[in-house]
Amino acid sequence: MGTNIKVNVEGVGELIVNEGSTLQEVAIRAYGNDYKKYLGARINNEVYHLHKKAKDRMNIKFLDISHEDGYRIYTRTITLVFIMACKELFPENTVTIEQFLGKGLYAAFEDGKSISFSDIENIKEKMVEIVEKDLDIKREKLPSNEGISLFEKHGHHDKVRLYKTLDKEEISIYRVGDYVDGFHGFLAPSTGYVKLFDLKYYYPGAIILFPTPESKDKIPVFKEQKKLAKVFDEANRWAHILDLAYVGSLNEKILNGDIGEVIRVNEALHEKKIGKIADLICEDDDINIILVAGPSSAGKTTFAQRLAVHLRVNGKRPIAISVDDYFVDRERTPRKEDGQYDFESIEAIDLKRLNEDLIALLEGHEVELPKFNFITGRSERSGRKIRVDKDHPIIVEGIHGLNPKLTAHIPDKNKFKIYISALTQLNIDAHNRISTTDTRLIRRMVRDYKFRGNDIFRTFELWEGVVEGEGINIFPYQEEADIMFDTALVYELSVLKKYAVPLLKQIDKSSPYYSESKRLLKFLDYFLTIEDESTIPANSILREFIGGADINVHK
Repeated sequence: MGTNIKVNVEGVGELIVNEGSTLQEVAIRAYGNDYKKYLGARINNEVYHLHKKAKDRMNIKFLDISHEDGYRIYTRTITLVFIMACKELFPENTVTIEQFLGKGLYAAFEDGKSISFSDIENIKEKMVEIVEKDLDIKREKLPSNEGISLFEKHGHHDKVRLYKTLDKEEISIYRVGDYVDGFHGFLAPSTGYVKLFDLKYYYPGAIILFPTPESKDKIPVFKEQKKLAKVFDEANRWAHILDLAYVGSLNEKILNGDIGEVIRVNEALHEKKIGKIADLICEDDDINIILVAGPSSAGKTTFAQRLAVHLRVNGKRPIAISVDDYFVDRERTPRKEDGQYDFESIEAIDLKRLNEDLIALLEGHEVELPKFNFITGRSERSGRKIRVDKDHPIIVEGIHGLNPKLTAHIPDKNKFKIYISALTQLNIDAHNRISTTDTRLIRRMVRDYKFRGNDIFRTFELWEGVVEGEGINIFPYQEEADIMFDTALVYELSVLKKYAVPLLKQIDKSSPYYSESKRLLKFLDYFLTIEDESTIPANSILREFIGGADINVHK
């Protein structure tokens, strides 16, 4: 008889299993027929795939789709199934996994071929077939040269370009029968783990729908976000034209000494777009109030300042108002369920006074703006008195800018609403997208450390609440915008890397943030570093996070 070991499964208790059992086999013992709900495991603050061997006295937390890491595993695995189905049906086409649009993941063909309405049903049928076969997904580590040769053989030229720029001893690959691919992060043990999915026709590509942490075992309803889709489409076209769609091509330009030109072109594109937004505003005499909104670390401060410059070029003299100065006194601030103050709620803003002041300004009256004292938690007189006319548009920057409640008494014809975010036109490769949330988190951890006195632990501690607040207060209103602006810079992660890596390495296995820091370190490892920052303009969005600029990065 083999030797037995004891393991403890969170929520289940102690189990006795055979020595050499995989985590998948432990999950089968723990959950019976429901074991396929669990896609990975967390052990000592680190995430593992289910092929890992269990050890004696191991404490295991299995991860279902309600956990962010379980959701990531489900996302990658259903992506693999979609790619395999397309490969069988359209062997001559390359699938690209591009971005989330709401709760759905947009995918397309790289070479310009569209996915027709009839193709959708055929792909879905093939995906169902692959899932029902419950094919094993095997993870292997190969010497770098062998991995590159294998990717070349299977036509993954984007991965070949990437790994040829990196000094890696080993490459992780996944095999499903004869199919070979590579993914940034773990997959489920077999295709049968991702039974819940749907496909939606979204010309020229398709939307892959599957459960989310919020919907759990149900597929969420797809809500079209056509403005966001157009911004992504424009960014993707620009990236492909300049051969900057994937990290491998960016790394090549760093190695070849061409990165200075990339920086200049990318920054010029930003400048041109901001100028066009200013021109659009100045063409309409009714516009008096410019609302700028976006999630954390989108670059709102720098964007608003650059927009103000372009408005001045057009003969305007913009005045900035911060929504933060309209916070209600601390004791009137709404609270969350846990009793903590909810500073990101729109009810934390004195909406009545803000609207009264804006109306008074529109009517030509002088207004003394309030100033919020964050130390005492009370609104104070600022002594700053302003009066505006048609040549003085008011720029209002804040997370609630697109929420109709913020400026409910102001006619829509007098408002111009701008949504900004770092939408990330760059992907790791054709099958591995870069999360816009990850880009913003890396921006924020660098800025928090350099300018706000927050260490990496404090950034992670706050981030979960920030993301939760964005889902309630920002993202539901993004389609209300008159225009969207993508603040992502194709080269920025190669700059941010040298600042972020030392911070992330401070986190050890004793920290609950260890698995997240390890994931981000692995992600940043795909990027070569840009050491010379002299080409980055002083007014670049990136300067808000790394410094060395003429903007108020401390705000």
